[in-house]
Amino acid sequence: MTTIADIRTQAEAKMKQSLAAFQNNLTKIRTGRANPALLDTVHVEYYGSQVPLSQVANVSLLDSRTISVQPWEKGMGAKIEKAIRESDLGLNPASMGDLIRVPMPPMSEERRKEMTKLVRTEGEQAKVAMRNLRRDANEGVKKLVKDKLASEDDQKRAEGDVQKITDRFIAEIDKLVAAKEAEVLAV
Repeated sequence: MTTIADIRTQAEAKMKQSLAAFQNNLTKIRTGRANPALLDTVHVEYYGSQVPLSQVANVSLLDSRTISVQPWEKGMGAKIEKAIRESDLGLNPASMGDLIRVPMPPMSEERRKEMTKLVRTEGEQAKVAMRNLRRDANEGVKKLVKDKLASEDDQKRAEGDVQKITDRFIAEIDKLVAAKEAEVLAV
């Protein structure tokens, strides 16, 4: 039997997962600085199957504007370079022996504004997800009241608690959005 405490705990756990997914999406948004997580979406052909770049090479930072990719096998360099070039990240890798350098091109002012819009959009989608989870939790509580398993006072208290949890996560999203915007706009 589900209780109000269970509903509250489940809602909070789902909101945590949603926040983690949002943070993961933010790492993929390009800023002026290099970030190895940027290449997480790149897949390379390896013995006939597509695998994430991190499974065939060591990805790290050379400096604030350059990512280095060190293939673990000799013949993989050209395939990795091709995969990075063909990804929709707009990067132009350069081989230096068995090390591949991926310089981050400086972003134009227009591109920075586009990226901040993208950050805001991601933030808004994350907030909508939080509100949907809040609605689901409140509906669960209403169902308990309807089935006479909880009182209306319990319902009001539970809805207040769920709202506080939701507000906390939405404030966290706002903080992350503001930090990412500052990072994108920093030259």
